[in-house]
Amino acid sequence: MMKRGEMMRVFICLGLLLAAFDVSAIECKSEGNQLELNQCALDDFEKADRALNETYQTLIKQMQDDKTYIDALREAQRAWIRFRDAELKAMFSCDEEDVRVCWGSMYNLLYLNAKTELTQARAKRLQRFIEHGRNVWVE
Repeated sequence: MMKRGEMMRVFICLGLLLAAFDVSAIECKSEGNQLELNQCALDDFEKADRALNETYQTLIKQMQDDKTYIDALREAQRAWIRFRDAELKAMFSCDEEDVRVCWGSMYNLLYLNAKTELTQARAKRLQRFIEHGRNVWVE
């Protein structure tokens, strides 16, 4: 049985080891471990989010002379973000405080994949506004 002082040294060493582990050093590897797969999903989401923001800014610029439209678009975008977050909350709802109890180690991967899909769909929708104006039903 470990003495109290020995146990404290083990905890300190473990703490130092964990502090030295740089999470930002994790790289995406499509055939890697769960952390590496999660990083791929995060990279994909960040790319989709950048594309959405660029598309949104292009639309704002294109319609800059129509203040009423810009105000409505900004409100629509804020509403879409609330919808996206609520949709994800519903998709990954769980009665447990820690959602990983319900979804396991793949939670981050699944969540980020779903968030990426919703973000890409929104970017596509805004792109249609750029291409067709308010006639978004035009194919």
